[in-house]
Amino acid sequence: MSTTTIHKTIFLAADRETVWQYLTDKDKLGQWFHPAAENLEAGKPYTLLADANDGDSKMCWGDVLTANKPTTLIYTFTVKPLAGAMTTVNWSLEEAAGGTRVTLVHEGIEEASGDAAMGLLMALDKGWDEHFAKLRGFINA
Repeated sequence: MSTTTIHKTIFLAADRETVWQYLTDKDKLGQWFHPAAENLEAGKPYTLLADANDGDSKMCWGDVLTANKPTTLIYTFTVKPLAGAMTTVNWSLEEAAGGTRVTLVHEGIEEASGDAAMGLLMALDKGWDEHFAKLRGFINA
């Protein structure tokens, strides 16, 4: 694993099917991450928005590469600072003690951002922490 790969794991008190909905359903994504223009489905592009009421407020986007419900979701991911260069986000959902262990691996950031890598790594790392805290709040409530 690259030293510039973001790797995070959390545990949620919900089954994998419930967690899957929070990762792929456009309305549930908006509760903890960013509002989505569409559900995330294999082989299709997706767009996450800064503002649910403004379809032109693109926050991040890419293509869903793999969607094996309820275990694996992989998509390309970019944000405006990357100027269209793509990274990859891989979600793994595993049963754990009556709930779900959620693992996120976000890679390709250094290759996509060049000299700006550390700033972007820090911003994305912090962002994933904040989004995971929100996800815990919705699922573990």
